Amino acid sequence: MSTHTFFAYLAVAILAGLAVFQAMLAAGRPLGRFAWGGQHDVLPQNLRTGSLVSILLYGVFAVIILERAGLLSLGFSIPGFAIWALAIYFTIGVLMNAISRSKSERNVMTPVALLLAVCCYALAAG
Repeated sequence: MSTHTFFAYLAVAILAGLAVFQAMLAAGRPLGRFAWGGQHDVLPQNLRTGSLVSILLYGVFAVIILERAGLLSLGFSIPGFAIWALAIYFTIGVLMNAISRSKSERNVMTPVALLLAVCCYALAAG
């Protein structure tokens, strides 16, 4: 398995896990301390909607990652800056999670965002 393949599969697996987590939040599971600033154990409706939107975004992110790694052919090429944009997005996520008031969110989501950022930088650099 090539390095690009490894990082792509790792990133997509993490995104899939996050999608399941966001689906649980949207369904009203009491896991809000790990997301959205950790202010609500069970998310209010507006944040549940945000969780659903996040699931869609994770799907788009996965397509960008898989296409960049050459594991998915769309019939058109996604611009190279897209993977850099994801790397920067996840870097901002590291910072935002690191300053969260929620200790649970800081401890769990900061390393998750860091792993995603590392994967995207590795794909972008190659």
